[in-house]
Amino acid sequence: MKLITYLYQNKESIGALSADNEYVYPISDSLSMNEFICSTDKASIERLEREISLEKKNAIKYDSVTKLAPIPTPKQDIICLGVNYMAHAEESARFKKELFDGKREYAVYFSKRVNEAVPDGGIIHLNSKITNSLDYEAELAVIIGKDARNVKAEDAEKYIFGYTILNDISARDIQTRHKQWYMGKSLADFCPMGPWIVTVNELENFPALKITSRVNGELRQNSSTGLMIFKPDYVIEELSSYTTLKAGSIISMGTPAGVGMGFTPPRFLKSGDVVECSIEKIGTLKNIIS
Repeated sequence: MKLITYLYQNKESIGALSADNEYVYPISDSLSMNEFICSTDKASIERLEREISLEKKNAIKYDSVTKLAPIPTPKQDIICLGVNYMAHAEESARFKKELFDGKREYAVYFSKRVNEAVPDGGIIHLNSKITNSLDYEAELAVIIGKDARNVKAEDAEKYIFGYTILNDISARDIQTRHKQWYMGKSLADFCPMGPWIVTVNELENFPALKITSRVNGELRQNSSTGLMIFKPDYVIEELSSYTTLKAGSIISMGTPAGVGMGFTPPRFLKSGDVVECSIEKIGTLKNIIS
């Protein structure tokens, strides 16, 4: 099932999409997506799917609503994985003029501050007074469905609510200046997310999914989530051994090779560019640079 947050008749609501993505079936205009995630289990999702398949009279045309990010205001900073694809680790080291030994023994984690996520179709402001090295990163984002503490990898999927697409917009010059990633990835508009959440029952057993990005129609990233170094089950086990992953937490699983800094010379984003991040069986997140 695909779940969205949207505006309709001046109300923020959550809803489910029809199989053809033509209609929205309202779920609630009193619960936020965060609240819905925290109060919903697998059985509730299955029941909701059955109800929606039978209930057509309250459907709204999808093109008549204003799309918001599926989780417009994350409850906490987003947990991100750095250099979680080997080819991206190589291009990152090359950009920083560092030697890379071809090894990645431990996962690299950092946080990304998001006061408000940018929706599908939304604007990413260039922030040209602050950065001249704006970059894109197509990523699979995992949404935790219930509090997770000391979870074993084989049980990790039981704690996942669903998946979405996240574009981990990055200011490479700020990253380099501060010698860490938090500031360079936390500017306003630096977290496009969407277009919806696909519930975990649609993508069971962590399938390998094609992941791509395009800039102005040109294919830049072209890989598979199967090439992640550290996959969601490993990450949930490791993180939950350190701390409790609260329901609604978002984990962005890193990006493959093909980002702007990986080219010689680098190909950073500029005003007017259109960035499309796609993941098989989820959809496409499209944004404009302004």
